[in-house]
Amino acid sequence: MTPAQPVAQAPFPAEKAVVVGGGIVGVCCALYLQREGYAVTLIDPAAAGDSTAKWSCGQMAVSEVIPLSKPGILKKIPGWLLDQKGPLALRPGALPGILPWFLRFLACARHSKIVEIAEDMATLTHQVYEDYAPLLAACPDKTLMGQRPIIELFDTPAGLEHEREHLALRQALGFKSEVLDAAAISDLEPSLAGKFSHGLLFPDWRAVSDTKGFIAALTQSFLDQGGVRVRGQVKRIDEVADRASGVTLADGQRYAADQVVIAAGTGSRQFFGQLGAQVPLAGIAGYQVLLPTPGVEIRHSVIYADGGFCFSPMSRGLQIGGTIEFAGPNAEPNFKRADIILEKARKILPRLQLDNLEYGVGYRPFLPDTKPVIDRSSRLSNVFLAFGHGQLGLTLGATTGRLITDLVVGRKPAQDLTPFSAQRFALVGGHA
Repeated sequence: MTPAQPVAQAPFPAEKAVVVGGGIVGVCCALYLQREGYAVTLIDPAAAGDSTAKWSCGQMAVSEVIPLSKPGILKKIPGWLLDQKGPLALRPGALPGILPWFLRFLACARHSKIVEIAEDMATLTHQVYEDYAPLLAACPDKTLMGQRPIIELFDTPAGLEHEREHLALRQALGFKSEVLDAAAISDLEPSLAGKFSHGLLFPDWRAVSDTKGFIAALTQSFLDQGGVRVRGQVKRIDEVADRASGVTLADGQRYAADQVVIAAGTGSRQFFGQLGAQVPLAGIAGYQVLLPTPGVEIRHSVIYADGGFCFSPMSRGLQIGGTIEFAGPNAEPNFKRADIILEKARKILPRLQLDNLEYGVGYRPFLPDTKPVIDRSSRLSNVFLAFGHGQLGLTLGATTGRLITDLVVGRKPAQDLTPFSAQRFALVGGHA
């Protein structure tokens, strides 16, 4: 008698995950979930790469763990209101609406709080390159992330001296820096020879030479591995009991999901009511100017500290930007800020060619303590939160993706995520 043959079992269907937000954080969450075996749908209204990170300086700023609320910032506020050409601008009309957020921001300017924030952020930024490695290895282009360090320049010794305390804190947290004199600056950047005598080199930092292409390449890798990307606007999270069952788009299309990740930057705010999140998330404008044929060679990403902007050599040209503006929700871009950047840049590099220049603006999703939210929703148990990365979205994209995936699968993350809880603002009120 022939023994009975075992019946072939159909493969267990993969759980479905939906990631809302196709910027750098969203696509990295999607890639890490995909690596865990989830069938992932990534939803964003814009084309791949056309996100806030496109208009960034492209830096992997791994030691940029000191919050924006540095000591002495309170004294600068009147100046910001009076001088709209400064590196930090505050629109007078925006002040009433943003005041609650700003007061929380100022509360983080205490020395003890700055040390606490820096220590928390360092637990994330130490893993940046390790976390990006498997994602970049799956991309055909092996030059997506450069290897050159970043330079920061100052007009006077006082500027460098002002950074000493922060450098010491960074060093204590395991990050490196080197002081540069005029000769060293000239060797590194011949175009800036004779213009600066005081600077820093950050050997731990790297730069992306095409921020749009970087996100687009990661997105294509996600698609090549079976992921689905949908261009559309999510209208709501669908609910059953205390769980999300999927999302519905503005056009009525519905996508079922076992797990949902909200990684939509400032766009995450629309879901806070559903998520039970009392999070003071603000969009702070960062302006950029792109010169396709600058006529001047800049070899490294160069931060000009006293000018409040950065020279970033990109494959599409020289990008100049980084100045920020507190403008309030739904404010129209003020491209005079970009003009100011360009004016300052030409004082340093008068030979800059302005043919076919392009202006851009990205709205950085900032929380008052400049730490992101990496957490699970307190109301919908299968919805996860990944937003508020400020100017470190590009830097922390992959690390956030790994940590969110740990939460989704029920694995204890290697880092303590308590400092990045969405509930850390609940005791002092809700939205800004």
